[in-house]
Amino acid sequence: MKIINIIVMMAISLVTLSLWAWFNQPKVEPLWPNRIVGFAFSPYRADQDPSKELHPTVAQIEEDLKLLSGKVHAIRTYTVRADLARVPELARKYDINVTVGAWLEPDAAANEKEIARLLEVVEGQWHNVVRVILGNETILTAQLTVPEVIAYLDRVRQKLKMPVSTAEPWHVWLSHPELVEHVDFITVHMLPYWEGINADVAVDYIVDKYKMIQKAYPNKKIIIGEVGWPSEGRTRKEAKASPAVEASFLRRFLERARAERYVYYLMEAFDQPWKSTLMERGVGAYWGVYDVERKPKFPFDAPVVNIPEWGVLAAASVIVGLITLSMLLVDSSNLRLRARSFLAFIAFAASSLSVLVVYIYGQQYQTAMSLAIGLLMGIGMAGVILVLFAEAHEWAEAVWIRQRRRTVQLAKVADEDRPMVSIHVPAYNEPPEMMIETLNALANLDYPRFEVLVIDNNTKDPAVWQPVKEHCERLGERFRFFHVDPLKGFKAGALNFALRETAPEAEVIAVIDSDYMVDPRWLRDLVPQFMKEKVAIVQAPQDYRDGRENGFKAMCYAEYRGFFYIGMITRNERNAIIQHGTMTMVRRSVLEEVGGWSEWCITEDAELGLRIFEKGYEAMYMAQSYGLGVMPDTFADFKKQRFRWAYGAVQILRHHWRALVDFSPSSLNWGQRYHFVAGWMPWFADGFNLIFNIFALFWSSLMVWAPLTFDPPMMLFSAFPLVLFIFKMTKHFHLYWQSVKTSFGQAIAAAIAGLALSHTIALAMLIGMGTRNLPFIRTPKLASGHRMLKALFSAREELLVLTAFWVAIWAVIKKVGLDAPDTRIWVLVLLVQSIPYCASLLMAAVSGWPTPAAVAETPKLETTVQDTGKVEEMAAAK
Repeated sequence: MKIINIIVMMAISLVTLSLWAWFNQPKVEPLWPNRIVGFAFSPYRADQDPSKELHPTVAQIEEDLKLLSGKVHAIRTYTVRADLARVPELARKYDINVTVGAWLEPDAAANEKEIARLLEVVEGQWHNVVRVILGNETILTAQLTVPEVIAYLDRVRQKLKMPVSTAEPWHVWLSHPELVEHVDFITVHMLPYWEGINADVAVDYIVDKYKMIQKAYPNKKIIIGEVGWPSEGRTRKEAKASPAVEASFLRRFLERARAERYVYYLMEAFDQPWKSTLMERGVGAYWGVYDVERKPKFPFDAPVVNIPEWGVLAAASVIVGLITLSMLLVDSSNLRLRARSFLAFIAFAASSLSVLVVYIYGQQYQTAMSLAIGLLMGIGMAGVILVLFAEAHEWAEAVWIRQRRRTVQLAKVADEDRPMVSIHVPAYNEPPEMMIETLNALANLDYPRFEVLVIDNNTKDPAVWQPVKEHCERLGERFRFFHVDPLKGFKAGALNFALRETAPEAEVIAVIDSDYMVDPRWLRDLVPQFMKEKVAIVQAPQDYRDGRENGFKAMCYAEYRGFFYIGMITRNERNAIIQHGTMTMVRRSVLEEVGGWSEWCITEDAELGLRIFEKGYEAMYMAQSYGLGVMPDTFADFKKQRFRWAYGAVQILRHHWRALVDFSPSSLNWGQRYHFVAGWMPWFADGFNLIFNIFALFWSSLMVWAPLTFDPPMMLFSAFPLVLFIFKMTKHFHLYWQSVKTSFGQAIAAAIAGLALSHTIALAMLIGMGTRNLPFIRTPKLASGHRMLKALFSAREELLVLTAFWVAIWAVIKKVGLDAPDTRIWVLVLLVQSIPYCASLLMAAVSGWPTPAAVAETPKLETTVQDTGKVEEMAAAK
C-alpha cells in the first residue's frame, strides 16, 4: 500500500473519531433526587399486552415494586384488570403510596365492571391509596363525551371518601371548566414532546401551563398525572427523542418540581413495548426511565452523553471505513490526492452513517413487522451505498487522475502490411435511401483492402431491399448483398451468416449499423491496432448526425455522450469496455474461436466482448468519432432501445455470473469483473427503485389511512435515496462540464433524457431477472413523427405513476401534516422519486412537438481525423 494511501486513511480516521467525540461531548445536568414523588406504573413485560389480555403476574408486579422501593414515594396505575388490582396491596409492603386508576372506554359494560372492581380495591386498601383517577384521556381521544365522564365521576365520588378525578392534558381542562366542577383535584398531563416543544424550553413550558390552570381554577389542587419524554421516536416540530434528551429533560424537571413543590408522576417507570404496534405512532413504547429489562436508560448522577457507546461506534465506523476505502483504492496508483481524499470522505461518511442507522434501529423494540421492514430497508440501504461507491469511484477516475494508462496511438503501417477487413452491415426493413448513403460512405474509405457484406434479413417488401442490392452491384465487386429470408437469430444471426460468407483472407471483421456514414480514415487509423497480438477488439464511439434535427434528438444526443466520453474511457483503463455493435472491429480468428455472435442474447455485441475478455484478449477504445448514425425518432423508440440494452445486460450477467463473481482463477482480472458488475449496478438500482416506489406509495397510503399507527420511515433511512439522487446529479453536471465539455443547458438536457428512461430500465431489469429470452427489439430509423397525443401516450405508464406520487404527496400533507421532520423528509423523498416520471412526460412531449426546439444549442461531436470535411459534407447532405 502506498504511503499516500496510509496518510489519507490515518487523516480521515482521526477526523471521524474527532467528529464522533464532538457530537458526544458530556453535558452536566442536575442530579437525580434520591427519592422522587411519583411514577406512572404499568409493569408489563416484553411478551405482555393488555389488548391481548396478557397481564403481569403477581410475582412480576412485586419484583417491579421492589425495584422502585426507596426510589419513589408513590405510583399511579391505570387499570384494575387482572392482578393489577393487587398493586396497592403489594405496594404497601414497600412503603409506596398508590393513586389507583380505572380505565374507561366506549364499552359501557366493560366500564361498569372496571368501576365495580375499583371500588372493591380501594375500599380494601385504604391504608396506602391516596386518590383515584377515573379514565385516562378519554375526552382527548373522544372515547367518551364530557357529560359521560362527569356521570361516571359523580357516581364514584358519591361512593368514595377519598379524592377522585380524571386525567386529561392541560388544554382539555382549560376548554372544559364544567368538568372541573365534578372533580376533587385536577390531574393534568404535561407531555411537551407531543406538542413539538424543544426540550431545552420544555420545563418552562410546563411551568407556564401549570400556572395557567392554577389561575383558571385557583381553588382546585393540581396533580401532574404524567410528565415525561420518550427516549426513541420521531422528531415532532422542535421536539427530538433520544435517551440523552429524556435524561436532560427529566433531571431538569425534577429540580424545578422540587422548587415549585409539584405533586407529579413521571411518565413512566418502565418501557412498554406492546405500545409499538398499535398506539402513539410507535413512541408509546419508550417513555420509561427503565427499559423493558428494568435497566436505567440514562445516568442519574453523571454527565449526559448523546450516545454513551459512541466510542465503540466510532471504532466500528473507522474499521468499516478503512475496509471500504481499501477496496476503493485498489489499483489507485493513477489517482491524484484529491481523488483519494474524495473517496476517503465518501467511504467514511457512508460507514459512519450506516453504523449510526444500525445502532438507532437496534435500540428499538422490534415487532415482526418492524423487523421485516428494517430488513428490507437495510437491504435497500446497502444497495444505495454500493451504487454510491460505484458512482464515486467512476467520478474520481474520470476527473482526478494523473494520466490515462491505455491510450490508442495512431501507427504508420505500410499498405501491403495492413490486414484485409470485412465490413458487415446487417439490415432489416431499413429505408433504402438511408442505406445507400451508408454504402456510399463505405465506398469512400481510404483503405487498401476491404470488402462490404450487406445482409438483409427477413425484409418482406422487395421495394425496400432491391434498391440496396442494385446499388451494391453498382459499387463494384467489393460490395456483396445478401437477402436471406427466413433467417433466425435477429442481428446476431445476420452477423453469423456474414461471418460464414466472409472472404477467407479477411483477418478483421468490422461492423456498422445500416444508418452509419463512416469517416474515410476509420479503417486506416484504427486497424493498425491489430498489429498487437493480444488486441482482439478495436472500438470507436457511436456518434450521430441528426442531433440538430429537433429538440428531442438534441436531448438524446446529449444523453448518449455521457457513456462514450465518461464510462467507456474509465472502463478502458482496465481493459473492460462494453463492446457495442457499430463502429467496432474484431479479430476474425478470435471471433471464430469464441463461437461467433450469440443469437440467444439481444445485446450480442456486449456479450461477445465479455466472452473475448474471458479468453484473455484485449480491447482498445479510441474516444474519437469516426462515423455518424441516426438516433431514434420518437420517445417510444428511445425507450425500446434502452429496454433492449438493459434487458440484454441482465441476460449477460445471468449467463456469465460465475466468471464475474467466482473466486476461482479466470482470465478476467478483478478490474474487468468490477466494471462489468459495477457498470450495470445503476440499472439494477433502477429496478429495485421501482420496487421501492411501489412500497413508498403503499406505505404513504397506510400513513394516510391510519396516521396514528403508521409513521413515515425513519428519517435516516429516507435520507439515503435523497443523498444518492443529489450525489448522482452533482456528479452528472460536474462530469459533463469536465469530461464531456458541454454547456450547462446540454447537461440539463442529458439529465432529463437519462432520468426519463429510469422506468423503462427498471422494467427491463425486473423482467430480465424473471425471464430469459425476449425477442430482439429493433430501433426504427427515420420513422414518421408522432403527433403530440400519440407521443404522450408513449409515457402513459410513467404518467400513471407520476399521478400516484403527487396524489400521495397531497394526501400525506393534508392528512398527516408537515410538523414532523420525518414526514417532511418523506414528502421530499416522494417528490424526488417522482422526478424521473416528470422527465419521461417532458421527453414524450418534446418528442411530439411539431417544430424543432433548441436546435442551435445541440453540440456537434468533433472528429479528430484528418479528413473531417467529407464526414461533415455527408452529414450536411443528409
